[in-house]
Order: sequence, then structure tokens, then C-alpha cells
Amino acid sequence: MVRILNTFCVALMGLSILALYHVSERTRIADVELSSVDRQIAREESTMSVLQTEWAHVAGPARIHALAESRLGLTGAPALQLSSFEALPRRGDEAPLTDTPIRQASAQVPAN
Repeated sequence: MVRILNTFCVALMGLSILALYHVSERTRIADVELSSVDRQIAREESTMSVLQTEWAHVAGPARIHALAESRLGLTGAPALQLSSFEALPRRGDEAPLTDTPIRQASAQVPAN
């Protein structure tokens, strides 16, 4: 009876050792994967920082203003400023911008 009990205890101890080794190995693998993911996160944060800096440069108001002036011919001054509502033309009156090409522009719809 003692021999059977000793054999059972040795077998149980061997199974416990194997289970502990399995858990230890899984923990080591998880640690390696975690450090790999941490490195990837650090790289992505660095890339995001660079992209945010570039976006701040590209979308800066001064750059957009300079591009609007150089490529579109826009200036910061408005073409016509009205100082009060009395300066607005009444309905049917001649508008102050009648001779500009914008005023003369018209859209034509093709006939079907």
C-alpha cells in the first residue's frame, strides 16, 4: 500500500513539475510578445509625432495665406467694404459691382 501511495505521489509531483514548466514557458512567451508590442507602440507614437509636426507646418495659417496669394492671386484686402446697411443697393437698383466679370458671369444649362 505504501509503495502505491509513493508511486502516486511521485507521479503527482512529476505532473505538477510539468504544469509549472508549461505555465513558466507561456509566461516567457507572453513577455516576449509584450515587449515586441511595446516597441511597435513606441515606433508608432514617434511616427505620429513626426506627422503631427508636418501637419502643423502644412496646415499653418501663414503658409495657406502665402499659397493663396501666390497661386490664386488672393489678397487679404476685400474688394468692397460696406460701412452700413444704407450703403447696400436696394432691390432693383444697380449693384456697385455691375462691370466686374463676376457680375457678368452666367451659367447656361444645356438643352436636352
